[in-house]
Amino acid sequence: MTGLTGTADVLIAGAGIVGAACAWELAKAHLRVAVVDQSFPASGATGAAMGHIVVMDDSEAQFALTRYSQTLWDELRDDLPANVEFDRCGTIWVATDEAELAEVRRKSAYYCERAVPTEILDSAALQNAEPSLLAPLAGGLLVPGDSVVYPAAAAAYFLERAAALGAKLHLGKRITKLGQGTTRLEDGTTLEAGKLINASGQLAAKLTPGIQVKPRKGHLVITDRYPGTVHHQLVELGYLKSAHSVATDSVAFNVQPRKTGQLLIGSSRQYGVEHDKVEPVILSRMLQRAFEYIPKLRALSAIRVWTGFRPATPDKLPLIGPCLEDPTLYLATGHEGLGITTSLATAKLMAAQILNSAPKIPMEPYLPSRQMVADVHA
Repeated sequence: MTGLTGTADVLIAGAGIVGAACAWELAKAHLRVAVVDQSFPASGATGAAMGHIVVMDDSEAQFALTRYSQTLWDELRDDLPANVEFDRCGTIWVATDEAELAEVRRKSAYYCERAVPTEILDSAALQNAEPSLLAPLAGGLLVPGDSVVYPAAAAAYFLERAAALGAKLHLGKRITKLGQGTTRLEDGTTLEAGKLINASGQLAAKLTPGIQVKPRKGHLVITDRYPGTVHHQLVELGYLKSAHSVATDSVAFNVQPRKTGQLLIGSSRQYGVEHDKVEPVILSRMLQRAFEYIPKLRALSAIRVWTGFRPATPDKLPLIGPCLEDPTLYLATGHEGLGITTSLATAKLMAAQILNSAPKIPMEPYLPSRQMVADVHA
């Protein structure tokens, strides 16, 4: 028997870090918030993320969103519980040759023009900063303000804060219909809200057909505890090429130190793969790439390998804002590999739109309406 079981000002589909951040931000604004997820918090892309809080410069819009969100994480850091494992370890973008050193200099100039501190490392300075790296390498770019967090714990904290302010969590509930102020669950239950937010990550396009969000599969490996092996988040400059590839499978060197002494190893990207099984060929390529940069990784023990799906858009920017065809429905998805970084800024922009207040950064680059414009001109 179908029944109306509750109302809210805002209902959020998805209990990953983006949905959790939105729930907390809107609850702080004294709105009645409900969060619905088909599984448990952080069961999707959030649970398969490295947790790198990083400023990126693929575009001005990407820089603005990542930088804004990084400042929000920094403001929050002293309030985060220990299990979130906030660590301002910094990022080193590793250069293997002179061509990549030119990219180091370009990135440094770009960041410095926008008040993001950096330090260009020559070969000796890189080796001093990270003795485990293969030597000699050409150098690197240190961005000391970048951080890492444990994403699942961060999402759980945001949901706890939201719940403490009255937000209602509906977990283990699959949504079959989302729109026009109504959320229909698989069991026939109906939930109503003045505003709906589709923050369901790689599942977003199933709830809102027609949006250009596709799942992009990735693998992760975490090791046993080896404190001091790596001191910074280490990323090869070739990672940017990997992130831009939309037609072929790709891997890149990306290693993160955890406060536990463990190492988190990535990264891989695949389009058009629907199963979540670990793929030995991709995993082998990814690890081999890591071994090329840090040979001693071969001797370390891995304790877990898993996969996840990042929600990706064609222009590498998330969808944050209203759907033109449904005034009750908003999108907060398509963050691909930057959902952890940009979760807090996404929540701020979402709240600004729902509350009709002025945002800290321009919202236009992230509005879902841009996809419709792109379709017209395609």
